[in-house]
Amino acid sequence: MWAYIVRRLMQSAIVIIGVTVITFAALQIGGDPTYLYVSEHASAEEITRARHLLGFDRPYHEQYLSFVGNLVQGDFGTSLKMRRPALDVVMEALPATIELSTVALLLAVAVAVPFGVFAALYRGTSIDGTIMMMGMLGQSVPSFWMAIMMILILGLQWHWFPISGYVPIILPVLKGNFAEALSTLPSALYHLAMPAIAVGFYSLSRNARLVRSSMLEVLSQDYVRTARAKGISEYDVVVHHALRNAWLPVVTMIGLEFGFLLGGVVVVEMVFSWPGIGRLVFNAINQRDIPVVQASVVVLALTFVVLNLIVDLIYARIDPRVRL
Repeated sequence: MWAYIVRRLMQSAIVIIGVTVITFAALQIGGDPTYLYVSEHASAEEITRARHLLGFDRPYHEQYLSFVGNLVQGDFGTSLKMRRPALDVVMEALPATIELSTVALLLAVAVAVPFGVFAALYRGTSIDGTIMMMGMLGQSVPSFWMAIMMILILGLQWHWFPISGYVPIILPVLKGNFAEALSTLPSALYHLAMPAIAVGFYSLSRNARLVRSSMLEVLSQDYVRTARAKGISEYDVVVHHALRNAWLPVVTMIGLEFGFLLGGVVVVEMVFSWPGIGRLVFNAINQRDIPVVQASVVVLALTFVVLNLIVDLIYARIDPRVRL
């Protein structure tokens, strides 16, 4: 097991190094980054002096090593727009994105698993056809279009949900205000409802189809037929025999899905004015605030790598054959 963990840690380190290379290259592709740090009316002497002070006149490999060294120390530079450490700006927006992605993932899994199981149990019936048609529709509809339609219909026309607004959940918990977190939880979920559905509907559809395929494969195995022949109830056969073994690919997909949700909420956050990393990155790109963009990319990449590593370890725990 330890050999497997070490191997996965080495792979994760390689991924992180690749991310740092890409984020560093992004700073250089747009031209001389010195012009981002000086006034539009700066003289040639001022530009040259700033380029030397920022180290942009050094060879690329030296700049990269300095860039990585600063990252290791938690120094992602200073936001050009807010004049604050870029990492602080990103960490302030991260809880809102984590809340949105977590609720979207929980919603997707809670609905996808029973839908996929029912579709597999009633294969070839109208139930199966309806669920699969909904799954295909969910994978075809863009999240931003669904977000706009939900705002127009559920928010503006029917007044069921608020079209914007954010009530924090994680921040009160981190500060130790558990009573405040519990008291604001209904309001927070109320504001989360539409953004979470818009973000998680694609994952819900894909996971439902995945659960159905996995369940169909497991239900055709000999041990399932043997369990039914022994007179075991259909509930025990499905839950304790079939679903338990059908979880393996689903667990992998769920872990990866959370990382995809973290990186895929940009448009939805903009539509709902959600104060998360997605909207932060969008605004930072428009304002050419490169340090904030770099910090956001690295933080999201680290989050994704850590989640992927955890899922791999859980997968190896569930199925020991993976360690081989």
